[in-house]
Amino acid sequence: MANSRRKFLADTVTLLGAAVTSVLLPARQIWANQGALTDLTAVGAVTAMRNGDVKAEDYARALIDRAKSLVSLNAFRALDREMVLEAARSADKRRGTGARLGALHGLPIPVKDSVNTKALPTTNGTPALRNFRPQEDAAILKPLFAQGAILMGKTSIHELSYGHTTNNLAFGPTRNPYDTSRVPGGSSGGSAAAVAARMAPLAVAEDTFGSIRVPASFCGIVGLRPTVGRYPGAGVMPITPRWDTGGPLARTVADLILFDSVLMDDGSVVAPQPLRGVRIGVADYFLGDLHPEVARVTTEALGKLESAGAVLVRADVPKEMRVGTELTRTINLYETAENMSAFLTQHGAGISFDDLVSRASPDIQSLFRDRVVPGAPNAVTQEQYESAVAQLAPLREAVRRYFVDHDIVLLAFPTVRMPPPLIGEDKEVEILGLKVPIRAAMGRNLGQGSCAGMPCLVLPAGMTSTGLPIGFEFDALPRQDRELLALGLSLEKALGPIPAPRI
Repeated sequence: MANSRRKFLADTVTLLGAAVTSVLLPARQIWANQGALTDLTAVGAVTAMRNGDVKAEDYARALIDRAKSLVSLNAFRALDREMVLEAARSADKRRGTGARLGALHGLPIPVKDSVNTKALPTTNGTPALRNFRPQEDAAILKPLFAQGAILMGKTSIHELSYGHTTNNLAFGPTRNPYDTSRVPGGSSGGSAAAVAARMAPLAVAEDTFGSIRVPASFCGIVGLRPTVGRYPGAGVMPITPRWDTGGPLARTVADLILFDSVLMDDGSVVAPQPLRGVRIGVADYFLGDLHPEVARVTTEALGKLESAGAVLVRADVPKEMRVGTELTRTINLYETAENMSAFLTQHGAGISFDDLVSRASPDIQSLFRDRVVPGAPNAVTQEQYESAVAQLAPLREAVRRYFVDHDIVLLAFPTVRMPPPLIGEDKEVEILGLKVPIRAAMGRNLGQGSCAGMPCLVLPAGMTSTGLPIGFEFDALPRQDRELLALGLSLEKALGPIPAPRI
């Protein structure tokens, strides 16, 4: 049975390639020179390596050289060149013996630095854990490595995953490949920057409150926040397991499907589902007070969906759904200390939560001492916390009713209200002439996805007049991940590609 499953997963690569013909051009047309290797998607790269059209070592070297040439982006916290190349050589040897090859054969994958890896330190973006070496890999990584993936390195994050910019004061800011004066989003900014900049086609990220979705939007790539609990969470530093979830960042939906197929041990074909007649909810709440460029791209994106045959159902969301951002923030602040403390103890980090905070950067230390540490002057009270928890069930029911009452399969909206801000704009930004707190500008459209545990797909929708990506989010009901990805193949085609960054 196990061998049958492995074969089924391996065959998935070929089936995905057939669905996305752009990655199955004649091999020698794609990699006529080594530089072109970095443009391959994950499906294309694995197909090439499995077929013997390119060596895993050559592919790994091309990605590593690309990362080295763009070190100024600060996408990686750790990258061991020789470790990656040795693993790639081993993959080539395995192919040479005629052994069965995994669905991710030879694919180097960057991993967010909040995800435990035994081969490289897991700093969680904070000085106190600079030398933390977990004893085993996080659960989400084990199926990837079992299917032939290679740990490429650890990617930069917003310190302790507590922010949307990845402006990390301890290890330096990560820069957006489309404009290096701007943020890539966070907290999974390094993973997103690496994928957008063609250092790798697929990366592991994590999303509590937009940490996959915001970077995908700002870096012009695709991202999947899966249904909460779909992927294993052990070995990832938590904020709250209520809605923490690992997930992939990539440049194509087909690569997200490949990742999901491996994590779910599911080799079934995910074919594009036509958009004609598909009912998509569009709510004024998520479209209000947008930056003018985001508003323009949103209008154009919705028009493209209608042209592809989708039915846009204009219906505003009920009040119970509008408190998602507030509930997420309240519960995160209350539960962080206990959850992080337990993680440090469980994984033998050798420091306490108080030690962690005392050695954090000034911005994170100030926030934690003001709002997160038990007894902090502005900490969430137990009464506030219990009130927030009590509102989760009504919010989830409101989400379900909204989908049922309006007979929709997706809810669509711009992920973030604004384009990527400048590095250093960490407190507030200007939208429509008004100063807006960064958390409101970044987080307003994210809360219901977290609180309701929804699968959320982000796709690039267009560009600003100055060449910055704008992302669009599509949320589905929980446990509809594969259906969302099937629609995602068609949504991706309808919205069309955006240019790669010129770096």
